Amino acid sequence: RPPVLLALTAEPFEYSRAWPTNVRLVGPCAWEPDAPEPDWLAGALGPGRSLVLVATSSEYQADEVLAQAAFDAFADDPNVTVVATVPSGRIEGLRVPANGRAERFLPHGRLLPHAAAAITHGGMGVTQKALAAGVPVVAVPFGRDQLEVARRVEVAGAGVRLPRKRLAPEAVRAAVETARERTAGARSIAAAFRAAGGPEAAATAIESLPSSRPT
Repeated sequence: RPPVLLALTAEPFEYSRAWPTNVRLVGPCAWEPDAPEPDWLAGALGPGRSLVLVATSSEYQADEVLAQAAFDAFADDPNVTVVATVPSGRIEGLRVPANGRAERFLPHGRLLPHAAAAITHGGMGVTQKALAAGVPVVAVPFGRDQLEVARRVEVAGAGVRLPRKRLAPEAVRAAVETARERTAGARSIAAAFRAAGGPEAAATAIESLPSSRPT
């Protein structure tokens, strides 16, 4: 087995267990390009308004329906702004209400500090990024590892798992309300991720390995 195996997550998002001695839980090592805060964001965040971020997959899986369900769920709510990132879906066909915005790409790190909840497709990257910011998650898995990631959100008490077959505006709205009640769980995971050390801890673990270069 390898002398060090880096796991880019941490308990309590990872199930508690007895870990082999070579495993290092270092938490997420998230990266995104440096970008300024969107110029429209300040206007979308008036007093008393909440931001709901919707993040769909960068690999096409027809999950633009997730953005549409969120837009429809909050279309009549003047106190909520819904921002959806749809990197691989058909953004042109979305019905975007006055309190919504659809973008191909936005660095999530610019939006998450303002978000009350994040609706994701259950991808490990964006789900952990939201939790690292202390934002509760509504995870709607479409396939692959997303079902397991959504289950972890639920077990950790950091949000809600919403099955795809139940995806409807009313269900999305109810799930967001429930997720917001679990903000403390998301913040607990954020603290655990920070304590795990992230990229610095990963680098330290690698640098601690004995050199294989000949002396």
